[in-house]
Amino acid sequence: MGTELPISMKESTDTGGNENGVVNAPVELDAGALFVLKSGGSWLHSGYHLTTSMVSPALLSLPFALALLGWAGGLIGLIVAGLVTFYSYNLLSMVLEHHARLGHRQLRYRDMATDILGNRWGKYLVGPLQLGLCYGGVVAEILLGGQSLNFVYLLSSPNGSTMKLGHFIFLFGTLVLVLAQISSFHSLRHINLVSLILCLAYSACATAGSIYIGNSQNAPIRDYSINRAEEHRISSAFNAISIIITTYTCAVLPEIQATIAPPVKGKMFKGLCLCYGVAVTTFFSVAISGYWAFGNQAMAKTVLANFMGDDKYLLPTWFLLMTNVFTLLQVSAVSVVYLQPINEIIEKKFADPNADQFSIRNVVPRVIFRSTAVIIATIFAAVLPFFGDIMALLGAFGCIPLGLILPMLFYNSTFKPSKLSLIFLANTSIVVVSSVLIVGGALSSVRQILLDLKMYDS
Repeated sequence: MGTELPISMKESTDTGGNENGVVNAPVELDAGALFVLKSGGSWLHSGYHLTTSMVSPALLSLPFALALLGWAGGLIGLIVAGLVTFYSYNLLSMVLEHHARLGHRQLRYRDMATDILGNRWGKYLVGPLQLGLCYGGVVAEILLGGQSLNFVYLLSSPNGSTMKLGHFIFLFGTLVLVLAQISSFHSLRHINLVSLILCLAYSACATAGSIYIGNSQNAPIRDYSINRAEEHRISSAFNAISIIITTYTCAVLPEIQATIAPPVKGKMFKGLCLCYGVAVTTFFSVAISGYWAFGNQAMAKTVLANFMGDDKYLLPTWFLLMTNVFTLLQVSAVSVVYLQPINEIIEKKFADPNADQFSIRNVVPRVIFRSTAVIIATIFAAVLPFFGDIMALLGAFGCIPLGLILPMLFYNSTFKPSKLSLIFLANTSIVVVSSVLIVGGALSSVRQILLDLKMYDS
């Protein structure tokens, strides 16, 4: 076929069967699993993929989250969210490893839900949630990429031009369209290594820029009080928590673990350690320096918006240009990572697993349907004025269930810990608190959408 041995056949060879000593029969994989999720990576490669999926330019909004919560609330939120998500992703990885040892390697989030919780969970809840969140993420990244490209152009050509933001969104969408043709998730490993370096680079720039401005003659008057009316503070707190949790979210962890060459035992934990090492370094440095420099005036878009000042740039043009180029390039990698579940669906439906991956039979539909998916996402990015607010709503319904609730349910259903055990009580508590956050985050997002619509109409 021109492809490697099916993953399930490899895993059966490595493990020797299930816990009853019976070797499971090899399962014939579909084209999506064979072509997009082929397993050939190491733990380092999984770390690159994880870092790109989590450490994205969304982290540049963390100073605003601290502005909504204050020093104590913001730092506690960052620490607790980091610990809980790291714990959650490790539970998810342990469940995947457990089923792999039994000879049945789950390759997709919806596979886990179907096998563990039942077909309806995978088909009607987890599958649509993940695909909606990932595709929404692609739209958001294309919008951000277009904005960054627009700003890079204005910095390099101060006189401006007749080009509008929509033009730059379509230009950036063209770049994503080209990158979307890369055949498999594993093939992105080198791009995602560069992405890891880029996120460290622009985070260092954002941190250095904040410190420079905070110590300069143009330093803004810093006020760390929470300047929200009492009736809006609860809503603001939920918004801040949603921003923090969304920043820590990885919606494609099962698909990333599927790219690891078997045996997978212990490899994902190493990849998560690499990812969280980068995440802690970048999240805390940007959040603390940005909030320290601008206080409750930290802007909702990104801390880079604060660098512009009211009437002049607060940093040298070359520095702003460099920072935005780093951001622009990494956004393209993040977009392609979140396209992978969509690409896998496309391959599963339209590719032939019995033909070579690069045969005309498979290449033509791949190019057509992947390009169509990117074009539609680019159009959405160009025409939706409040997509950021819509993503906040989608994040409340998608990020929290996928990142915090489902891993707990998967673990409890798979390993069945005693209801009096510490791990069961911890998992149940996380599910309950996360459910409250979903409701609060959704209400806050709807409220913000209504406020923005009111301002837009006026």
